[in-house]
Amino acid sequence: MITIKLIGGAKKSFNSDELKIDESDISINKILELLIKNKPENTSNIDVENILIAINGCDSSAMDGKDTIVRDGDIVSIIPVIHGGASKKLIFEIEKKQIQILEIRGKKEVDITLIDNLRKNYPKIKFQVVSSNFILNSSHLKKILSLSINAEKNKILLSKKIETDILMRFAVTLQISNAISSAGMKPSTNFILIAIGNKNQFSSIYSELSDSCVNLFSKSNDLFLKKHFNISKKHIDTVYSKTPLEDILVEKSSILI
Repeated sequence: MITIKLIGGAKKSFNSDELKIDESDISINKILELLIKNKPENTSNIDVENILIAINGCDSSAMDGKDTIVRDGDIVSIIPVIHGGASKKLIFEIEKKQIQILEIRGKKEVDITLIDNLRKNYPKIKFQVVSSNFILNSSHLKKILSLSINAEKNKILLSKKIETDILMRFAVTLQISNAISSAGMKPSTNFILIAIGNKNQFSSIYSELSDSCVNLFSKSNDLFLKKHFNISKKHIDTVYSKTPLEDILVEKSSILI
């Protein structure tokens, strides 16, 4: 028996906050298929591409994603990334590291002191900013962060600091200067603020920046990413996946050496 915990907007799709599935040793993909198949009529649809899935409290993106196998007795929590409309912050966990994501409205002039001040005011938090143009969606974001976090764990970072490793992987380059110039902060361009560390300080960080925050992932960056990384339709068509562009981007980031 597997217990499904439905959180936030996911409750509305099933008119319940908890379901039981009499299955074991099945993938998350299979669970989602069962849920969609048995969803009550006349309830809101659940967007399986914009959800966080945790197994016994651990983010599945740090395991095998939607291919992760769920066992008898496991508790699967389903949390919409965007619920009740759009969200201005996202908090999740990878390898026991707490992460908060905010999207900040771009200004005509780049505020070069922003991240320095944050690092000064919150010394136990690791911060990085990435141009919103270089992030496809929340799943892409989490997979890249997972690469960097595991690289730090295994002592194979692309640079001395995980913050720099993150930026280099989004930019898909081994040159720090190129990563900064391409995927760093730019005038009049929104950027994603990544905070890794003490979850107790996340509320304070959000309160400090909330006036500048915008709804996360509200802009489609597909065309920009395809053009920037020279990803052709032919290339995408050769990838057997429901998320080919995302998979190509993650692969490019994972094979940097």
